[in-house]
Amino acid sequence: MKVSIIICTYNEEKTIANVVISCCKFNPESEIIVIDDGSIDKTEKIIKELAQKYSFVYEKLPVNKGKSWAMVRGVEISTGDILLFFDADISNIKKSHFRQLLDPIYLNSAEMVLGQASETIIHYRINPFKWLTGERALLKKDILPILNNIRDLRFGVETYINLYFLSKGKRIKNIKLDGVYHPSKWSKTTPVKATKEFIFEGQEIAVTLVKNHNLVKQHINHSIKKQVSKFENFYLQQ
Repeated sequence: MKVSIIICTYNEEKTIANVVISCCKFNPESEIIVIDDGSIDKTEKIIKELAQKYSFVYEKLPVNKGKSWAMVRGVEISTGDILLFFDADISNIKKSHFRQLLDPIYLNSAEMVLGQASETIIHYRINPFKWLTGERALLKKDILPILNNIRDLRFGVETYINLYFLSKGKRIKNIKLDGVYHPSKWSKTTPVKATKEFIFEGQEIAVTLVKNHNLVKQHINHSIKKQVSKFENFYLQQ
């Protein structure tokens, strides 16, 4: 199955080159798509310079529309069967990380794989935000039905995708990406601005959860049915 790697970026001039180069160099047979969400720093200039040496699809949105819009646009122009989303601000990417994210999909042991950066301010095992990771692999056919639902969710997009997959009983696997560094907001900007962004993103996530309580219900019902089925099978085997 063909893989499309989608990199969504907004004002990531310090790291975008490393991410794009790593994706292109380690995945020569994959389709690489870079969606620039209206960056106003040197991101566009850097990407255009990279395009002279590396092969990838590049599209810049005229204005900043939010991460969810950029992700949806990447899906819309992708041609792969498997989608691999990559954040534009991570570093220390290795070839093995791509295999870790993609193999469970190829082997049909998971419908979505979430990659956790090992080098963060919170240990990956206890990180309460690990479900919101930007590194995730999934089948394109599984996300197509919800594109219109997630387009305007901005930072609530990962929350909705997770809820949708859980409500459908799909298998989700978390894996540790050894050595990958993901910077905190506080290391990228001023403390005041980082705190404001953190609060704003938290509000968007909370609103997504509240508005989509039906998906939470479906997930709970599905989990209950699954447990009942396990018990029934256990007693039938006795």
